[in-house]
Amino acid sequence: MTPHALRELPRVDVAPGTYHVVEDGRVLSTLLGSCVAVCLYDPIRRLIGMNHFLLARRRQTADGPLLVSEAGRYGIHAMELLINAMLKQGAERRRLRAKAFGGGNVLGRECGKGEDFFCIGALNVRFVREFLGNEGIPIVAADLGGNIGRQIHFSPTDFTVFVKKIPSAQSRALGEQE
Repeated sequence: MTPHALRELPRVDVAPGTYHVVEDGRVLSTLLGSCVAVCLYDPIRRLIGMNHFLLARRRQTADGPLLVSEAGRYGIHAMELLINAMLKQGAERRRLRAKAFGGGNVLGRECGKGEDFFCIGALNVRFVREFLGNEGIPIVAADLGGNIGRQIHFSPTDFTVFVKKIPSAQSRALGEQE
């Protein structure tokens, strides 16, 4: 599917903190800064879903175990809701494939080891990779990290995700809104 053809399809905007699953040919779209969106699909059932999560804003260590942290629980919650909604609509866990996007360092801060509340993008990226790996759901495509925002559109026809990169100045404004 071409980006032009994609514009002609009905669309669902996935807002921060939400998820959506469709099987009716609608495109799933969202705008990301430090947030992460996971696009899941079952190629046999032809079902697609997307979540959009921003981990907790509380302080945490960059090298602590995310799956037991408060921030990890928010990510786990978003992932479990999406996976369970997919399974409820007939997807099979063994067939699920993932594409992951976002996690940009849109505030332009130096993110290294140690505690830094403002490095949420890097923590989100690490969380989503760990979570999907632990669940045995392969990541078949990703555009994670960096210093940019992204607008993404998930095609229901061929499972392509179109990514529009957002320049740094606009990404910083997006990060401040998040």
